[in-house]
Amino acid sequence: MRVTRAINYKMAALVLFAVFFIFFPASANAQQFPERSVQGTTNLIQPQGPPAIPFIDLTIRNPQGGQEVAFSLQLLLLLTVLSLAPSIIILMTSFLRVSIVLDFIKRALSLQQVPPNQVILGISLFLTVLIMWPTFNKIYTNSVKPLSAGELSVENAYKAAEAPLREFMVNQMKDRPGFKDNIEKFMVMSGHTQRPRDVYDVPTYVLIPTFILNELTIAFKIGILLFIPFIVIDFVVASALMSMGMIMLPPVMISMPFKLVLFILVDGWTLLTGQLINSFVIRG
Repeated sequence: MRVTRAINYKMAALVLFAVFFIFFPASANAQQFPERSVQGTTNLIQPQGPPAIPFIDLTIRNPQGGQEVAFSLQLLLLLTVLSLAPSIIILMTSFLRVSIVLDFIKRALSLQQVPPNQVILGISLFLTVLIMWPTFNKIYTNSVKPLSAGELSVENAYKAAEAPLREFMVNQMKDRPGFKDNIEKFMVMSGHTQRPRDVYDVPTYVLIPTFILNELTIAFKIGILLFIPFIVIDFVVASALMSMGMIMLPPVMISMPFKLVLFILVDGWTLLTGQLINSFVIRG
C-alpha cells in the first residue's frame, strides 16, 4: 500500500514538471526574450568623484629687494583704504546729511517701520551717488585710471584722489557761518600754532572733522524745519481730543493719517529729495 502511494506521488511530480516545461518554455532558458521584444542596453550612472577644490598656497618670505618692500607697503596701504571705505563714504560725502534728513522725516510722520531702515539707507546711498557723481568722475579720471595704466605711482594717485574730495568738502563749508572758527579750533587741538593762509592749506585730518560737524549742523537744521508743520498737526489733534474728553486715546493714532495726507498732497518725497540735492554746493 505504501509502495503504491509512493509510486503515485512520483507520477504526479513527473506530470507537473512536464506541464511546467510545456507551458513555460522561457523559464528553461533565461537568455530568450519574449516575442516582439527589442534588445537593448542600459548605461548605468557612474558615481562621480569628490569635487575638485583648488589648492591655494600662501608663502611668506623675506623681501629680496627694495621693490618688494615697496610693493608690500603699497598692498598694506590698499587694504587699509578698503577697510576704511565705508567710513569714507559715510563721513566724507553727502551720505551723512541725506540719511539724517530722511530719518527725521520718518520720525516727523510718526512712522515706526515704514519705510524700513534698509530702504532709507538705500535711498541715501543712491542719492549720494547722484550728488557725488562729478567728484567720483574726477577721482576716476585723475587717479584710478592713470594708476591702473601705470602712469602714476600710489602716492601721486592718493593725492589726485584726495583733491576732489577736499574740494567738495570745502565748497560745502566755506560759505557757512562759523566755519573759520571751527577750523581754528581743530588746528589748535591738532597742535598747529600757525594759521593757514587759505582754506585749501588746511590739512585733511583737520578738514574731515570740520566737515562732519558742518554736515550734522545742517542736517539738524533741516530736520527742525521738517518737524514744525507736523508738530502743529499734533497740537491741533491733541487739543481736539482733550476738548472732547478723549484722554485715553493716543493723539498719534489720529494725527498720523492727517500727516500722511498732507505729505502726499504736497508731493513730499519729490520736494524733499529735490531740496536735499539743491542744498549741496557743487562748483566746477
